Amino acid sequence: MTQPTRTPTTERENPWLRRHPPRSAPRARLVCFPHAGGNAQLFHTWPAHLPDDVELVAVRYPGRQERLAEPCVEDMATLADAVTAALLPLLDRPLALFGHSMGSSVAYETALRLEERHGVVPRRLFVSARSAPHRARPTGLHLRGDDELVTGVRRLGSFGSEVYDIPELRELLLPALRADYRLIENYRPASPPRPTRAPITAHLGTDDPGCDRDDVLAWAELTRTADFALRTYPGDHFYLAQREAELVADLIKDLEA
Repeated sequence: MTQPTRTPTTERENPWLRRHPPRSAPRARLVCFPHAGGNAQLFHTWPAHLPDDVELVAVRYPGRQERLAEPCVEDMATLADAVTAALLPLLDRPLALFGHSMGSSVAYETALRLEERHGVVPRRLFVSARSAPHRARPTGLHLRGDDELVTGVRRLGSFGSEVYDIPELRELLLPALRADYRLIENYRPASPPRPTRAPITAHLGTDDPGCDRDDVLAWAELTRTADFALRTYPGDHFYLAQREAELVADLIKDLEA
C-alpha cells in the first residue's frame, strides 16, 4: 500500500470515528462501517480479538448515539466524502476497511475516494452481508410504513431488533433506520462500476435471506487485483454477532497474508 507523508494522529475526538481504544503507535488500523440502522457499538468487543498493535476504528454515522441530535445523511456521496475526510489524519498507518451490509457499500466508496483523491490504497477491503453494488436489488422498504420497515429488517435476522418493541426507543431509532435505507436503496454506483486496487474479501452468512451468493461473488469484479476471496459462516444476515471471534481471526489472517 502506498503511504504518503502524513502528520501524526492526534488524540482529539473526531465525531465521525471512535477508536477502540486509541493506540499510540499501531502497526495498522481496521476501520469498521456499521449496517443500516446500526452504530459503532457493533464493534466494541472486537478489540479483544485483535493483536495489540492493530487499532480498531469504528465509523459513527450521524443521527444515533452521541450524534443523535444531528440530521442523518441520506445520500452515499455525502456520507463517503465525510468519512474519507475524517480518516485523513489516520493515514500515517496502513489501514483496512470492513463494512457490514450497507456499510460494505460505504466502505467501497470510501476506498475509491482514498485511492483516487489521496493516493492511498487500503490494505484490504472487507465486505460483509452485501451484494456487490452493481448487483444490489432495492426493496423499497424506505417508502413503506414503520411496521413494514421493521418487519423487513427482522426478516434478515433478529439481532438487535427487540429495541423496536420499546415505544420510546422505537421513536428514537426509526428515523436513522429509515434514512439509512433511503440512502442505500437510492445509491447507484458509477456505470460501469469503478474497481479499486485494494484486494477484496467478501463475508456471507450461509442462511442470509438478503444476499444471493452470486451477487456477493460479483465483488470480485470490483478489484483490479486477482486477490479476491469469499468466506462463509453459519448464520443469517447478522452472522457476525455469533461468529465474532472466528470472523475477526479471519480478518487478521487476510491482513497478514
